[in-house]
Amino acid sequence: MAKYLLGLAFLAYCHASPPALAREARDADIVFVNGRIYTADPMDRVVAAMAVEGNRFLAVGSDAEVKRHIGPRTQIVDLGGRFVSPGLTDAHLHNEGGGPGVDLSAARSLGELLTVVAEAVKKASAGAIVITNSDWHEAQLREQRVPTLAELDALAPDTPVVLVRGGHSFYVNSAALRMFNIDSDTPVPSGGQIGRDAANRLTGEIIGTARDLVRLPAPPPLSEADLVRTQQKMNSYGVTAVRIPGIYKGDLKAAFRLMRQMADEGRLTLRYTVYLPGMNLQSGAEARQLVESWGGKPDEGDACARIDGIKIMVDGGFEGGHLSEPYVEPYGKGGSYRGIETIAPARFADIVTTMNEIGWRPAVHAVGDAALAEVLAGFAAVDARTSIRDKRWTIEHASLTNPALTQEMRRLGVQVSVQGHMYLAGPIVERYWGAARADRNTPIGAYLDAGLLVAGGTDAPVIPANPFWELYFFASRNTISGKAYGMSQRILSRTELLRLVTINFARMIGEEQSRGSIEPGKLADFAVLSDDFLKVGAERIRDMEALATYVDGRLVYRSPRYR
Repeated sequence: MAKYLLGLAFLAYCHASPPALAREARDADIVFVNGRIYTADPMDRVVAAMAVEGNRFLAVGSDAEVKRHIGPRTQIVDLGGRFVSPGLTDAHLHNEGGGPGVDLSAARSLGELLTVVAEAVKKASAGAIVITNSDWHEAQLREQRVPTLAELDALAPDTPVVLVRGGHSFYVNSAALRMFNIDSDTPVPSGGQIGRDAANRLTGEIIGTARDLVRLPAPPPLSEADLVRTQQKMNSYGVTAVRIPGIYKGDLKAAFRLMRQMADEGRLTLRYTVYLPGMNLQSGAEARQLVESWGGKPDEGDACARIDGIKIMVDGGFEGGHLSEPYVEPYGKGGSYRGIETIAPARFADIVTTMNEIGWRPAVHAVGDAALAEVLAGFAAVDARTSIRDKRWTIEHASLTNPALTQEMRRLGVQVSVQGHMYLAGPIVERYWGAARADRNTPIGAYLDAGLLVAGGTDAPVIPANPFWELYFFASRNTISGKAYGMSQRILSRTELLRLVTINFARMIGEEQSRGSIEPGKLADFAVLSDDFLKVGAERIRDMEALATYVDGRLVYRSPRYR
């Protein structure tokens, strides 16, 4: 028999074709044998072999069962006992990280961070703004804090500096404040925050909608190279599909057009599910206008690239999550600060009512428990008139809840997209919210116990796009800083853990009949991993790798270590 050499460069492409029709001779194109293949099927079977015909799984089972599909032209892969998973996924990804701007990702102390910024200031031309990308967080620094306004001013007294931190905050120096006419008298936009100290002096922190006051240069036009970088990076992690909630490298509409074009030309190696950018919506009328401006319709596209709904925001990140009780001091500002409410409850209810009327589903960013209560009240108002169950309405993050809110989520049939933010940001969340609420952050165990559909993601570039970091946190609740949070929320079942990033993702986007598990007739997306995910200790999960990644049964990534 001809052996399939992993070194061969197969043309990889995303198919949307139906399963092959039955025929007399069901010879496979490729047969994989001698592996430990986790299927994620309803019985959570682990099998030795699988066969691929075209872009779909033809057979799954023992070596003997699957070898029946070997014909004269079948290629054979001996997995050598390695572990295979359905293609990994990311249920909340904005981009893979990197991109334009000063890179602070390697800084491990405040001194290192300031040195990198100072070097960029020295190289900046007259009148330029020094801007970082968002691939950093103060939790990675030894001091676990952001630079002060005085520290940024000392290294750049005249050059505007904007540190982009995550998706919700800027940290700027005085030159930038002057450039954008921000002072202690500047009105704070609804849904935003301009940082001030106890003496009402600006701190340089700009949060939420207040970031609109900082008018940064437009990013470079999106190109096919941007999509290629994303899919190459994600494929290298074993990831075969992602959800893009509203933001992708500046221009999601242009990105979706490129996705569709590349899919039609057979050049996608990552499946994209996209949500229209409704983060700034304030009325149902604006939701209608957004849909009209896109000219698309719900569920437009196919398994390669499709539109699934609209992304909405009702609060900020951990520094602006809308809480039922104030932040701890000094962040609580004397008990007056409970985070940011970006959409008033009546406006939110109008938006989701309109979306339901025109056939669109929401994916709603809600971090704090007060934000979650607002979202569920809006959902319940719609549900009272026409059930939203089985419409796949989703809450993104749902970082803080309580038993009553969790039960309401169950009653309404709400889905939850959770992320491993706490692995990196745990100590910072504790600083904002206090130890008790930090310990309750991202209660994934409670959501699963309540019977909710939960899928996992990274929120990259807010944290790195590595799915193994996220899975390690869910399994251990340990952080990069050493402290553990919410040990009662650990996921001890490895199959349940792996389902978060395989079949649960497919269910979340309504594609569980065609992908998400290794079963005959489903799209042949899978990854060969460095370790047996079902057997290794939790500590090893963090350092696991993908050795090879397949989309549509075609090799799209191979690690140099995989021979």
